[in-house]
Amino acid sequence: MRMYDLIMKKRNGFALTTEEIDFMVKEYTAGSIPDYQMSAMMMAVYFQGMTGEETAALTMAMAHSGDMLDLSAIDGIKVDKHSTGGVGDKTSIALTPMVAACGIKIAKMSGRGLGHTGGTIDKLESFQGFTTGISSVQFMKQVNDIGISIMGQTLDIAPADKKLYALRDVTATVDNLSLIASSIMSKKLASGADAIVLDVKTGSGAFMKKEEDAFALAKEMVMLGNHAGRKTIAVVTDMDQPLGLAVGNALEVKEAIETLQGKGPQDFVKLCMTLGAQMLIAGGRAENEAQAEAMLAGVIEDGSALGKLAEFVKAQGGDAAAVYDTSLLPKASIVEEILSEEEGYLEKLVCDEVGICALLLGGGRETKESEIDLSVGLVLHKKAGDYVKKGESLASIHANDAGKLAAAKERFLKACFFGESKPVQSSFIRGIVR
Repeated sequence: MRMYDLIMKKRNGFALTTEEIDFMVKEYTAGSIPDYQMSAMMMAVYFQGMTGEETAALTMAMAHSGDMLDLSAIDGIKVDKHSTGGVGDKTSIALTPMVAACGIKIAKMSGRGLGHTGGTIDKLESFQGFTTGISSVQFMKQVNDIGISIMGQTLDIAPADKKLYALRDVTATVDNLSLIASSIMSKKLASGADAIVLDVKTGSGAFMKKEEDAFALAKEMVMLGNHAGRKTIAVVTDMDQPLGLAVGNALEVKEAIETLQGKGPQDFVKLCMTLGAQMLIAGGRAENEAQAEAMLAGVIEDGSALGKLAEFVKAQGGDAAAVYDTSLLPKASIVEEILSEEEGYLEKLVCDEVGICALLLGGGRETKESEIDLSVGLVLHKKAGDYVKKGESLASIHANDAGKLAAAKERFLKACFFGESKPVQSSFIRGIVR
């Protein structure tokens, strides 16, 4: 079998067989197929597309290109959750304790962030001493003992995807539906969960800007998960403005804690309840959404979800006292209000621009080597649809550098658009794909 022949076959619009895709992934991972040939293949795929069978074969080949995490030592059904990412997305920090408190086992591998704000691991490191650098043995034992553990991606999970994504990133072949879906799902399948719930974002702050593209991606990923024998559900959600009010690592952790205390912002609570309900249904703990949401509301009301977060933080070396006293989380030295220069309805708050403001403050990574400042970020006081008076506070900005604060403040004001009439708000939960 020759890579040259496979490139020509795909270039001419023919479907590759499972054997051909397995060969291509295996040999590229091993270094036998050079980047220039795989670049040509990715461009051929970009223009010719892939069938459902090809996409499934690519997903499974990448999933099996490295370690497959075996979670059989953990009792019960294991449910994983994945988000396609967005601004202010602190969902795992509130959602996983809620679901674990309802009896679902959460064994999750997470990464660090590159871009707007940190990833889940970065945010969790706002708890002094917290670590995800735990062994697989400790990981399994902790899930069995307390129902939840999150570890860093220390295993060699889907190495073919890492190589392929890096190549796609520099050859303008990232935004192809089959390649996006197989990239996400290969890692999820290799991570060993029995069921997967996907949060697919759509809007200005999401990778999928158009709602129809988000639904297409959701359907593709659900198909891939079900094809691999994993119960898979996708929820398509709004990311036209930041999720919740806090954007920035420690600020987002504080908001997640407030949510577990029953004081979270409406959109974030809605997301946690919706995703949590699907996780409980997928894990066999609830028969329908109403029953599942009642269970989730119950663990917030009785404090067991907050207690589960404290238990989880303590088990992984973190200062659990900060769960009950958020003043112990990292704090910025400067807090300044961003005052509106206009009056009217806030028609639009450009979501990815707010994320860039947090990045400018030091709350995200511009490169993999960048150091994150966990204390900086923004807390919104107004969101799209709210009426704003001139001089009224739009947000508070948390910074440790006056120059960075000024740059972020200027950018934030340019991301706000005002009008005379109240804008029509679209539904936050756009739909569920099963």
